[in-house]
Amino acid sequence: METDAASRTDFYIGLSLAISSSIFIGGSFILKKKGLLRLAGRGSMRAGQGGHAYLKEWLWWAGLISMGAGEAANFAAYAFAPATLVTPLGALSVLVSAVLSSYFLNERLNIHGKIGCLLCILGSTVMVIHAPQEEEVDSLAVMAEKLKDPGFIVFAVCIVVSSLILIFVAAPRYGQKNVLVYILICSVIGSLSVSCVKGLGIGIKELFAGKPVLKDPLIWVLLVCLVGCISTQINYLNKALDIFNTSIVTPIYYVFFTTAVMSCSAILFKEWHRMAADSIVGTISGFLTIILGIFLLHAFKDISFTWDTLPLFLRRGQRGGPWGQPYVPLPSQESLSGGGVRAGSSKGYSPESSNRRNGSVVTT
Repeated sequence: METDAASRTDFYIGLSLAISSSIFIGGSFILKKKGLLRLAGRGSMRAGQGGHAYLKEWLWWAGLISMGAGEAANFAAYAFAPATLVTPLGALSVLVSAVLSSYFLNERLNIHGKIGCLLCILGSTVMVIHAPQEEEVDSLAVMAEKLKDPGFIVFAVCIVVSSLILIFVAAPRYGQKNVLVYILICSVIGSLSVSCVKGLGIGIKELFAGKPVLKDPLIWVLLVCLVGCISTQINYLNKALDIFNTSIVTPIYYVFFTTAVMSCSAILFKEWHRMAADSIVGTISGFLTIILGIFLLHAFKDISFTWDTLPLFLRRGQRGGPWGQPYVPLPSQESLSGGGVRAGSSKGYSPESSNRRNGSVVTT
């Protein structure tokens, strides 16, 4: 009973850290952007032109500190909550950034963006409800046993081999033309980096508990692997951002990276083995909902969506057009056959009434 209570406490600590991480990281983009805009207003050389005046701007430093706090919280979250939960919640940082930019940077958030934000919230909520709440790995000794599992060894070998093929064969030929090449490299290697972060987080947790984890070779192996993976990710992600549009790179990278991490988590930590069928379906559904929200938030962010872009019948309805006009029936067979309009009737046939179709009026 006490174990269940401790596991649930760890789950909520990890959840809180993941959400706070998204808030800090999302807010950091706004602070940095605000600082850069202030420098541009003063006429200072911009960062894109090679200037470094932003180092003297306190708003930029506040953004950097906020990002550091967010990354630290995200790092710690992996020590308490399953990677299946922590990684997808990273989408909330995109949501926070989009909402804050509409208030503080005067960037317009259109209807697609608002729907995307709502879908991200709903998808994250569904994933939190259905995520596994018990941690499978709680010590470096258990982590070492997990890393020796034949299933994970095969997975890791496939990741390394596929990454080498992408880096040395696909990237030189197709990297400049196809956005998926660089993103796939970042994603598959990123799945291993999250596993390293998870192990290091558990090691730090044990370190604070007074255990001699620094004498364990595994902690240093994980650290070296993490540095190598992150360096490779940053390199190829920067290449993708430099060549392709951010609105294309961001949602695709989120989908592939999160999918790779969830697959690695399922193989290494076997978090899915103790989940019921409805929880698995709920987790996948929540993830797909977040993907849809991220797509709407980025794919249509430059589209100005106003009433003028609506179909004609909707616009006229909004302006008090055909929706507010009285119903005029189509002519009966009697009137069409020459019966004419009966005396005393106020409903005569007119060409205008015969051309009403779906709320639009065409006068002949």
